[in-house]
Amino acid sequence: MSDTRDTLLLANVSRRHVLKGLAATGALVLAARWDLSLAQEEEQQYGADAMPHGWVDDPNVFLHIAPDGTVTVVNHRAEMGQGIRTSLVMVAADELGADWARVRVEQAPGDEETYGNQNTDGSRSMRHWFDPMRRAAASARTMLEQAAAARWGVPVDECRAGVQVIVHAPSGREFGFGELAAAASQLPVPERDTLRLKSRDEWRYIGQPTGPTRERRGDAVNRPLAIDGETIVQGRAVYGADVRRDDMLFAVIARPPVYGARLASVDDTAALAVPGVRRTVTIEGTGQPAGFQPLGGVAVVADNTWAAIEGRKALTLEWDLEPAGNNADYDSAAYYETLEAASRSPGQIIRDHGDTEAALGEAETRLEATYSMPHMAQAPMEPPVALARVADGRAEIWAPVQNPQAAREGVASLLGLEYENVTVHVTLLGGGFGRKSKPDYIFEAASLAAELEGRPVRVQWTREDDLHHAYFHAVSLDRLEAGLDADGTAVGWRHRTLSPSIGSLFAEDPEHKQAFELGMGFNTLPFDIPAIRLENPEAEAHVRIGWFRSVFNLPHAFAIQSFAAELAAAAGRDHRDYLLELLGPARRIDPREIGESWNYDEDPERYPIDIGRLRGVIETATEAAEWDRERPAGRGLGLAVHHSFASYAAVVFDVEVDEAGELTIHSADIAFDCGPQVNPERIRAQMEGSCIMGIGIALHSEITASDGRIEQDNFHQYLIPRMANAPRVTRVHLINDDPEVAMGGVGEPGLPPVAPALCNAIYAASGKRIRRLPVGNQLVS
Repeated sequence: MSDTRDTLLLANVSRRHVLKGLAATGALVLAARWDLSLAQEEEQQYGADAMPHGWVDDPNVFLHIAPDGTVTVVNHRAEMGQGIRTSLVMVAADELGADWARVRVEQAPGDEETYGNQNTDGSRSMRHWFDPMRRAAASARTMLEQAAAARWGVPVDECRAGVQVIVHAPSGREFGFGELAAAASQLPVPERDTLRLKSRDEWRYIGQPTGPTRERRGDAVNRPLAIDGETIVQGRAVYGADVRRDDMLFAVIARPPVYGARLASVDDTAALAVPGVRRTVTIEGTGQPAGFQPLGGVAVVADNTWAAIEGRKALTLEWDLEPAGNNADYDSAAYYETLEAASRSPGQIIRDHGDTEAALGEAETRLEATYSMPHMAQAPMEPPVALARVADGRAEIWAPVQNPQAAREGVASLLGLEYENVTVHVTLLGGGFGRKSKPDYIFEAASLAAELEGRPVRVQWTREDDLHHAYFHAVSLDRLEAGLDADGTAVGWRHRTLSPSIGSLFAEDPEHKQAFELGMGFNTLPFDIPAIRLENPEAEAHVRIGWFRSVFNLPHAFAIQSFAAELAAAAGRDHRDYLLELLGPARRIDPREIGESWNYDEDPERYPIDIGRLRGVIETATEAAEWDRERPAGRGLGLAVHHSFASYAAVVFDVEVDEAGELTIHSADIAFDCGPQVNPERIRAQMEGSCIMGIGIALHSEITASDGRIEQDNFHQYLIPRMANAPRVTRVHLINDDPEVAMGGVGEPGLPPVAPALCNAIYAASGKRIRRLPVGNQLVS
């Protein structure tokens, strides 16, 4: 791993404060604040610096060492299955010298001023926190060495950390970490530029697969196991709905059937007659744009969730649709026709180089195709849930939430409380996919708790609630045109992309995609084509649009990678070879040179678009899938590649389509390049999960609306992939574990190439080109 002293800004200098109370117990626990004003002095901030509250690398924030030597690592990110608890602990334990068997993890509450940015989205957790966590642990190790040297009265450079001990090399004497913790806690935190970070060959856990003990360099090494795997498997892990408090009440909410509608009248007589129902409460909505605020409605509060649900069924409600405007007429099927018509006219120019009009007009062959994706709901297995207690000017929240800081700030504002008097406890998340970045369900619980005299109130969303009132992935339509010369080489490319924007959540509908949305694979098109014109016509939002895992990379990758395959077929060329030709030679493209100003908030010099890495994942995946081997009739391979969240992924599917249109996915080969790999096992798991989720997106996932109302109620209508849809074999190939490469994201970048690769494979097997997702019954003749 590169020396972080050379690659990171040294702006965080305010990091010397001691939490004396904890230190008095013998634990090494100090505290620090990120001085945001220092970061703002920089002309341009990238990476973690660019995030609200930036980063913290102080050991006193993240590490506790108890007198018995137990090391506690504070995890400040949301754990939703991506394994960040384990991965951050691997980093800290390695740099500190802790034995895995003596390490535990503790979840931090929402407190960005203490812990730095906690918004767990954008595939940023390890990308932004690998270096700060290393420095925090290296500081703690140094302080332990200094404490040992003082106790022995020897030079500090004669003391080195081993595993759970500090050793005086000349004499062989040693102290355990626990024996030194109290004294070390009294020492100042070393200056960052004095730290010695361990070299790669000193790491015991980083980069290692999980598993039982093995021998390494003659020493027994405890391979890192998932830090909370045992509690999850045994059912002892605490998710949002597991939290219980004395005297708590339960609530479900009847929300407006159309986005923007308001409650006109309510008759709760029958609801209050349901055994267990205590009362009903009207919740005011905020109209449009809703942001993260509740939609409003009527809450039924009861002694248990079942009674609350039965009470909600008994409500008689009338809704005023006028505030919803034309959302009340929203028909998602008809909306495609609107987008289709708009796509035939020029839109806002996003990128333009060469004479695209002339290139298309003079081309030997001209192709045009339109691709579309439907609304989708994140649909985590655990629907939104939050427990709140408000009393004596304080609010306490327990919830599975990706963005606890937004929850904390929102509750304080909603209830008029002092910010410091709001505590948000983050539980495990039973899936998130972007849904739990929006804390509307927490605000609902907080407002009810404020109404109910200090009693804790849990708001439980049902599956139906979640599907009806999600922050939906936007409907999208992409029209592409290309011209080929006599050799089949692409000479001109025009792409118009249309989708309602996530920006419509926070401001009057902007009608155009925002820079961060266009930066997701659209205006970062990496093809080496002499004339390219990218446009973004208007598209109006009619439901709450929110980020969904991988966000707008999904439609952009589907359209571009499908169209590239169509060009290869039209040119009579092998798809892999043609795709490599479109990419051109290995080179590093500065996103700013092609007009891009958003690069996942990363420094474009450290995070260019690396064509060599795109080529690398293509070559790895196709070689592993035996791309050149002949397949029998009805069977074919499909390929797609995509760059997102600073990582590179390529997928090859081997599929079979029989005469009845039955699809069998024989194998998936996924090549992934995120640079340095902290937890390879978890990266593989993320790729496998992306593959399954992407198959669901391609084959089944669709939310539709009619008269402004969502038509799907539950998983019998909003289908997710079953076991029969899964590849018989999935192989993940991790490449480029280069310590000199800037680390990329993992949670999202595996998803975008899955759907186009699968559809390209379907075409190779059956000759049927899928341009509109989901595939559904399009394979049935």
